[in-house]
Amino acid sequence: MAENEQGTVTIDGKTYRLDQLSDTAKAQLANIRYVDREIEQARNHLAVLQAARQYYAQVLTRELPKEGEA
Repeated sequence: MAENEQGTVTIDGKTYRLDQLSDTAKAQLANIRYVDREIEQARNHLAVLQAARQYYAQVLTRELPKEGEA
C-alpha cells in the first residue's frame, strides 16, 4: 500500500482516490496505517532488545571462570 501527495492510495497495484473511498474504507486504511506504525516500533524495540542480549552474553562470557580457575 502506497500513498502519494495527490490524494491517492495504491493497494494491490490499483490506485484509488481517497475522496472516493467510503468512510469504512477510510477507517480501515487508518487502521492499517496505525498497525504498520506499531509493527515498525515493535521491530525497533526488538532490535534494541537483541543488541542488549548480545552485549549481556558477551559480558557473561568474559566473566565466566577460565579453564582451571574454578
